[in-house]
Amino acid sequence: MNATPAVSVIMPVLNEERHLRNSVRHILEQEYDGEMEVVIAIGPSSDRTEEIAAELVREDSRVHTVPNPTGRTPAALNAAIKASRHPVVVRVDGHGMLSPNYIATAVRLLEETGAQNVGGIMHAEGENAWEDAVAAAMTSKIGVGNAAFHTGGEAAPAETVYLGVFRREALEQQGGYNEEFVRAQDWELNFRIREAGGLIWFSPELRVQYRPRPSVKALAKQYKDYGRWRHVVARYHAGSINLRYLAPPTAVCAIAAGIVVGAALTPWGFLVPAGYLAAITAGSVPAGKGLSLKARAQIPLALATMHMSWGYGFLTSPRSLARKVIASRRPAVRPTTV
Repeated sequence: MNATPAVSVIMPVLNEERHLRNSVRHILEQEYDGEMEVVIAIGPSSDRTEEIAAELVREDSRVHTVPNPTGRTPAALNAAIKASRHPVVVRVDGHGMLSPNYIATAVRLLEETGAQNVGGIMHAEGENAWEDAVAAAMTSKIGVGNAAFHTGGEAAPAETVYLGVFRREALEQQGGYNEEFVRAQDWELNFRIREAGGLIWFSPELRVQYRPRPSVKALAKQYKDYGRWRHVVARYHAGSINLRYLAPPTAVCAIAAGIVVGAALTPWGFLVPAGYLAAITAGSVPAGKGLSLKARAQIPLALATMHMSWGYGFLTSPRSLARKVIASRRPAVRPTTV
């Protein structure tokens, strides 16, 4: 690559009226000297997302849109990749805010490391007390374990990264995102890139501001889907699971067993759920440092919602999902579409 290769930013959006304009502004104001385009793949939204996207197209010739009739994230990403044209492809979500030098830093890291994909920290930041609590939970080790893209760490090779800045040839080689994976499509694509000998690189220099889900219900659905589809990845790619991913389903089983034993046999069984509650309450203290009292009080609820929903989703993930993917034995998108 030359020093400032042209860059395509791809955005899958669905019901993103709240953050879309600000997210695109953070892209267009990047401190980057190379040519840039922004391709927004729009799902069938029930809010003003399409109207806002049309305004953005009129305001700046670098912004384009493509339809995503399915509303699914991997289909949106593949549609945007197909409609884009530059050698570096930057994924950004409709509620993500890039730091000012994000693209320039990512391009430099691609060159320095030889990686096929580089990414950094998913910097969760709320706009109210509940979102602050979720952000604290999402950036603490008691919430997400040792995932560097949540909690930070040293620059190093990684299993996966948040969003990602790709060499286009890596996407072409893999045929894009597998559209069967409604969730966990990033992890699955990065696994295939690594299996083909490519390097995935994490760097704390890269930071994307992320807006957490605005309610308990929305957070529970998000993490249930995460768990459900991470189990699909484990079925599809043997050897891709580790102990960190097994912790939430183990906790769900232990707590359920403790409640049953406590109710049917002996009150000692209630020590298991009580111990879990004590652990997340204690863990929320350092996680909530600097937050308001209202936000700190909600961190245990956010932690429990994330853990239990992820674990439940993992345990109840239908085997039919894995069979459907395994039966295809191919990427959902042929290389010619990228």
